[in-house]
Amino acid sequence: MAEHQNQKPRPDAPEDMREILKIRREKLANMQENGQDPYRHTRFAVEYQAQYVADHFDALEGKTVRLAGRIMSRRGMGKVSFLDLRDSSGRIQLYAKIDVMGEEPYRAMQAALDIGDIVGVEGEVFRTQRGEISIKANAVTILSKALLPLPEKYHGLTNTDARYRQRYLDLIMNPEVRDVFIKRSKIISAIREYLDGQDFLEVETPVLHTQAGGAAARPFITHHNTLDMDMYLRIALELHLKRLIVGGFDRVYEIGRNFRNEGMDRTHNPEFTMLEFYQAYTDINGMMDQTENLIRFVAHKVLGTGKVEQDGVEIDLDQPFARISMLEAVKQYAGVDFTQVETLEQARALADQHHIHYEPRHKKGEILNLFFEEYCEEKLIQPTFLTGHPVDISPLAKKDPENPEYTQRFELFICGGEYANAFSELNDPIDQRQRFEAQAAQKAAGDDEACDVDEDFLTALEYGMPPTGGMGMGVDRLVMLLTGAASIRDVLLFPTMKPIE
Repeated sequence: MAEHQNQKPRPDAPEDMREILKIRREKLANMQENGQDPYRHTRFAVEYQAQYVADHFDALEGKTVRLAGRIMSRRGMGKVSFLDLRDSSGRIQLYAKIDVMGEEPYRAMQAALDIGDIVGVEGEVFRTQRGEISIKANAVTILSKALLPLPEKYHGLTNTDARYRQRYLDLIMNPEVRDVFIKRSKIISAIREYLDGQDFLEVETPVLHTQAGGAAARPFITHHNTLDMDMYLRIALELHLKRLIVGGFDRVYEIGRNFRNEGMDRTHNPEFTMLEFYQAYTDINGMMDQTENLIRFVAHKVLGTGKVEQDGVEIDLDQPFARISMLEAVKQYAGVDFTQVETLEQARALADQHHIHYEPRHKKGEILNLFFEEYCEEKLIQPTFLTGHPVDISPLAKKDPENPEYTQRFELFICGGEYANAFSELNDPIDQRQRFEAQAAQKAAGDDEACDVDEDFLTALEYGMPPTGGMGMGVDRLVMLLTGAASIRDVLLFPTMKPIE
């Protein structure tokens, strides 16, 4: 008790807020002096949730039930009080009356209770004269005292920065935010259901890597004290999962966190959730089928429809996904035919004509990709598989046998953004070594996103990896698509934020 009595309100709070904080601490001290310390409670036997009571009112009417939750509003200060209780399922009204609860318990509740307090209630299920399903309280027990007031009712918690920093408060004040994260959980469960149904095995691979690889990205570096060596937080799941294909697991997948030390924007957060799956004895076409079927299955499982809205545009996931090569896209949207470009000098000249910036280290295929990013990406609104990526930007994909400058790779674009990346996986260890060495040379030339030569992975390939298709998808972006969220921060419970100084 003394600990709370001596705790003073925050000195930087406005004067009216300091008074509110003072009153709440005084209420807590009074409760403790009267032997009613709310923090002494270790459990409360909850029987039902609010939504269940509403859904099963006919069966529960007149019966005594026990619920618990947070008080979100209160009305009436005389002999009758109406309280709104919210739990994880929704809200329900509490009807507290002095001659039902008894005068002393009722007065004690009135004196101690504040909006934001967490309570347990026991009472009878009934419907008020106005028709609202309610609980006529026999007893209300304060289980936790809210020493800080909730945001003002009508303005709520609307500052986005504050919402992301104080997600707990965001969830309390904005039920629609809670719904997004419930859907997120269901989306991940549906992904697992689909892949398990396709006989994939879920596995876990290391988060700490001795060298970064599997993607073009800048890693986070940490240090292992016992081994006295630098290590990297993984930027991709790929190389370990393909080692498992070598080891004889024909279908594997992992859903896990990746970490990339890069910029932050509407679709990028330094740590994010990635799905990758690999299937032996298939190729890019098999991966297109699996990817399309997976997304359609998840949409129908979670939303009950294949039609979703993103950026004010209806996206139809039920229609067959379009397919276009990078060469075709650049010709269609930029008016440049790269099939006629034979040399790096010609590619650079075209880039200069179209005011596309490139680095001296960029090769012809990389300049083609710059044209795609500048002219084409934003045009791919309905689900579209972009195929035929240059070898220069695809170090882990098989070459196209009919056109070795390009690979058997696709990226899935929806609403102008990338959602998935997949290959016919390169399983030629000699070719893979050459690609790794080219990447290492680019890194030495200043490309921070290029990878090093992974000798152990090359050793694995030398033991033989079957023809394999693999796909990686950003789970957060899929959640954005299926919930209509405008920013990746809206689908991450705790997005990365710069500390307040």
